[in-house]
Amino acid sequence: MTSPQTWYSQRLSETETELSHVKKQILRISSLRVLFFLTGIAGLILFYHEETWKILSVIGCTFLPFFFLIKTHNRLFTRKEWLEIQASINRAEIASLQGDNSHFDNGKEFTDGEHPYTLDLDVFGKHSLFQAINRTCTQIGKNILAGWLKNHLTDKKDIETRQQAVKELSERKQFREQFRINGMIYQGNATDETDIRKWSISPTKFANSLWVKTLIWGVPTINALLLIAGITDIISFSWFGLSFCIFLIAGFSLIKRATMVQELYGKKMKTLSNYTRLIAITRKEKWQSSYMTELMERLSIDNESPVEVLLKLSKELDRLDLRNNQLLFVILEGCIFFQLQQIFRIERWKERYGRYINQWLEAVGEIDALCSIATFAYNHPGYTYPQIAEKPFVFEAKEMGHPLMASATCVKNDAEVPTRPYFLIITGANMAGKSTYLRTIGTNYLLACLGAPVCCASLTLYPAQLITSLRTSDSLSDGESYFFAELKRLKRIIDLLNNGTELFIILDEVLKGTNSEDKQKGSFDLIRQLILLKANGLIATHDLMLSRLRELFPEHIQNYCFEADITNDELTFSYKLRKGVAQNMNACFLMKKMGIVIQ
Repeated sequence: MTSPQTWYSQRLSETETELSHVKKQILRISSLRVLFFLTGIAGLILFYHEETWKILSVIGCTFLPFFFLIKTHNRLFTRKEWLEIQASINRAEIASLQGDNSHFDNGKEFTDGEHPYTLDLDVFGKHSLFQAINRTCTQIGKNILAGWLKNHLTDKKDIETRQQAVKELSERKQFREQFRINGMIYQGNATDETDIRKWSISPTKFANSLWVKTLIWGVPTINALLLIAGITDIISFSWFGLSFCIFLIAGFSLIKRATMVQELYGKKMKTLSNYTRLIAITRKEKWQSSYMTELMERLSIDNESPVEVLLKLSKELDRLDLRNNQLLFVILEGCIFFQLQQIFRIERWKERYGRYINQWLEAVGEIDALCSIATFAYNHPGYTYPQIAEKPFVFEAKEMGHPLMASATCVKNDAEVPTRPYFLIITGANMAGKSTYLRTIGTNYLLACLGAPVCCASLTLYPAQLITSLRTSDSLSDGESYFFAELKRLKRIIDLLNNGTELFIILDEVLKGTNSEDKQKGSFDLIRQLILLKANGLIATHDLMLSRLRELFPEHIQNYCFEADITNDELTFSYKLRKGVAQNMNACFLMKKMGIVIQ
């Protein structure tokens, strides 16, 4: 099997070779265009007073090739744009494999300090999980991916269904590449999808108006009858001319409305055309997973493809563009009330298909988000898909590492929460690895519930709702202290448990904002309450006294630790999880090493 590094490198090499060839072709054609144009001008000057056939020969031999070269030039420029995007995608993926995800959107706008876990687990922002996964090429795909990360799945069947789709897409490298390039060619504005949704459900103004229908059918009919009567000398031909002028003048009152429709639809049509391309290439594939099959069903209406339907709208808009030609505008407006005809046809299209647009956008967005997760899966062939348990509770991981850490420096550990209620109490010195271990578990848990593979040799889990309290901070805007903010988070956990919500809880240094005696008593009482409420999770602490809780709940609490080893007056960390309670603390040792006097 070709490794991701080899695949991306090969694609980049092939793309750069073709791109270089296309650039040379563009340069040659540009030179030929100039040559043919100047030759044509010179020929016309030279043969200006000659016979007509000579002038026509000059035009045929120079200007016709010139216009052909313009078309070829445009086609090559389109190919050049495609290849440049393709090259940039593969460069970015190569950089990502080396730990640099800076080329990808980090989703900082989704950061929420009040969220149950995203801030604690670095889900959004620089060097985040979102940035490592995100390969979306549409705004709605980006929003859906962020939504999935903020609201992970808690149903076994839903997770396994998404896993199947991710597995299938991860094997289709060229489809994912083609999908992303098409999406990046025209990304539009961030508000385009919202504007299109609003437009699709907005009421029509002309489609169901009786006076509009009367004019649409009446004007062409009246003009046709007057024209026939004038030609056959039944009446004066001037009656047709009068009718023509009346309707032409009346048509000027619709110019503002038609221009508004043209501008609105014209801008959004680019975005819709982008989605049309994405739908087209997706429907060409034969899908096996149930999720992808269901998405394909949402991308059809009465056996009619959205591609065909959206092309109908595109054609109607192209016809409306004919009004930009002044001569055609006069003829069409006077004869058939052209602008009203086209506005009516466009609104009828919206009335027939507008209600489907939202489901098409959602379906494409979900495919976009799935492609991102599938690319993450493909880029990490050593990761494994977790087994999802049916009954609560279990979390059993073997050789688990943090997916955002470089493999060369990532120390892997096991974790086991075998039943409910059950808590692991992790003790250890500063910098020994407690917080990283908690985030490693939380991040892999989130990936598992997202339907993605995890950085573990194996993982079995029950998908309860994840909630953390790792980096609670002061809120100056709300006038909250650090301690009160933490209490609010803990109360939220208790309330959810009292309401019957199944939780997987990860806490780091409970009640940090109060004195040691208060903290110890409060921590004891909190953990007792969590056990009584049949909760599961992990708690990291510097307070070794909390390890005594195992004596009170021997079947529901297990002690683990990260040790700091002092050898030859040097502090070292193994970052390996050990059973039991930490024995070595390093604060005084580090203070002495830094020259701070300890009495």
